[in-house]
Amino acid sequence: MSTRKSYPYIIAEIGQAHEGSLGILYSYIDALAKTGVDAVKFQMHIAEAESSEYEPFRVKFSLEDETRFDYWKRMGFSLKQWKEIKKHCDEVGLDFICSPFSNLAIDWLEEIGVEQYKIGSGEVNNFLILEKIAQTKKPLILSSGMSSYEELDKTVAFLKERNIDFSILQCTTAYPTQPEQYGLNVIQELKNRYNVPIGFSDHSAKKETCIAATTLGASILEFHVVFDRQIFGPDSRSSLTISETKDLVIAIRNIATALSNSIDKNSNEAFSSLKQIFEKSLAVNRDLPKNHILTFDDLESKKPKGFGIDASSFERIIGKTLNKDLKQWSFLNETDLL
Repeated sequence: MSTRKSYPYIIAEIGQAHEGSLGILYSYIDALAKTGVDAVKFQMHIAEAESSEYEPFRVKFSLEDETRFDYWKRMGFSLKQWKEIKKHCDEVGLDFICSPFSNLAIDWLEEIGVEQYKIGSGEVNNFLILEKIAQTKKPLILSSGMSSYEELDKTVAFLKERNIDFSILQCTTAYPTQPEQYGLNVIQELKNRYNVPIGFSDHSAKKETCIAATTLGASILEFHVVFDRQIFGPDSRSSLTISETKDLVIAIRNIATALSNSIDKNSNEAFSSLKQIFEKSLAVNRDLPKNHILTFDDLESKKPKGFGIDASSFERIIGKTLNKDLKQWSFLNETDLL
C-alpha cells in the first residue's frame, strides 16, 4: 500500500481514456487532482514486449487500428514521456500507479520510480511478471476479476513465499458490470481466506457500487474515469465521470468516517436535552369532573416532557380517580389523582 493516509485508498484509473494523447492524459490528471482521489492509475503498454499481431480485440471498437497490436502501439508513450507524466502527478499531489503488462514495462517503472504496482486480472496467473515485481520488493495490488479461488490460492502462495506485501481487489471482468455481477459478498470471503487487505475494483459506472464496498470493509477502491461516457474508447461505458468522482469521494469519506466512529446505543446522555423537548407528558383530551375514573380514551400525550406524568407510564394511570376537575388538554400529574 502507498504511504498516503486516506482510508479507503481511492484510485481513479485513466487507463486508455487518453486515446494516445499526452494533452488529454494531462487534462485527466489535472481534473482528477480536484476530486479528492488519492491516486491516478495508468496502463503501460509496450506493444512489442507484450503483444503480437495475433492478439484479438476484446471488443472491436477501434476505427483506426487494424489490429490490437496496432492499438497498443498507438496507446504507448516513451520512457521519457512516462517520466514527465509521473512528475506531473507528483506536482499535483496524486500518487502515480501504473499496471505493467510486460517485464520491460517493470524495468521502465523502476526507472520512473514507482512506489507500488498494480496487476490487472489478466496477469494474475502470469508468474513471470509476478516474479519480476517480487524482485523489486515493492507492494502489489492484485485484481482478481478472472480468477477462481484455486488460481488465487496459487498466486497468493507464490507471493507469500517471496514475502511480498500485497492486497487483493474483488473485481468482475465485465464492461459495464451489472448489479448481479458485483460480487460484493466476495470482499469478506477474500478477507477470511487470505488475511490481507482487500479492496474493490469497479467497472459498473455506478457510484453506489464503491459506496457499498466501503460499508463492507474495502480498504482500496478503484474505478475507471472518463470525461463523458459517450466519448470513444473501450472503457467509456464502464467509467464514472469527473463530476461523479467528486461526489463519490465525498460519499466514501463520509461512510468511512461513520464506520470509524462507533455509536454506543447503551448511552443516550447526549440526547437528554432533546429528549426533554421531543418526549411527552400525559394530558386529558376533554373536560373531566372530579371523581372521574380515568380510561385509555381520556388520555393524550403532549410536549414537552416533565409537565405531567410521563406518557410511557399511561398503563398505571388507567383506573385511577381524579381528585379535582380538569380542563381539556390539561397536563395530568400525580397530584391530580386520589
